[in-house]
Amino acid sequence: MPVSVASVLAAAVVAACPHTLAGGLASTHGASQLVTVEASGYRTTVASLAVWQRRDGCWRLVLGPWQARVGRSGVSDRKREGDGATPTGAYAIGPTVYGIAPDPGVALAFHRLVCGDWWDEDASSPGYNTFRHVPCGTTPPFGGGSEALWRASVGYRQFAVVEYNARPIVPGRGSAIFLNYDVGGPTNGCVSLPAAELVSLLRLLRPAARPLIVIGTTAEIRRF
Repeated sequence: MPVSVASVLAAAVVAACPHTLAGGLASTHGASQLVTVEASGYRTTVASLAVWQRRDGCWRLVLGPWQARVGRSGVSDRKREGDGATPTGAYAIGPTVYGIAPDPGVALAFHRLVCGDWWDEDASSPGYNTFRHVPCGTTPPFGGGSEALWRASVGYRQFAVVEYNARPIVPGRGSAIFLNYDVGGPTNGCVSLPAAELVSLLRLLRPAARPLIVIGTTAEIRRF
């Protein structure tokens, strides 16, 4: 079968791209914006976070690298509810940014948190691992470690959702994995950044770019 001119040109562009972590991943799943979270090992609670955009066929570093916090138990290929680990893998970044603070100027949808806004972390609940709203002041029908999001005055000033355990949702596999504010230590499984860095990242994300986050150790991240 003859090789088209377009194929030859595309291959030439790829060959000319600088060697980057983003360019070395097994797949970027159609994304043109990418966040990489690279931990030195499975037990570390800090990682290097970088933000990339695909331009002219090549992945270009646009933000970072910055030091991020990950789970108090490090990163894990077998994330479970309550284990304190950040899940490895490649995941979409959700279409809505949430926050107690005002919209910082994001291109994604923004939801200002109010009393009664929860994240359901009850593995026995039909709404497990989803945003839920109940009337302010009422007890929600779900329990477990579910979070009253509007009460997290620092960590959830603004945050994006890492769509881990989302399609399908598997009970007990883990919930509420966010990109959120650093509160001074390891997380319960989220990825956190200092305020200025997080806001810069959130403002950059575009729905049409199908933003993706890839989390893993230096030795394993390229397989996702």
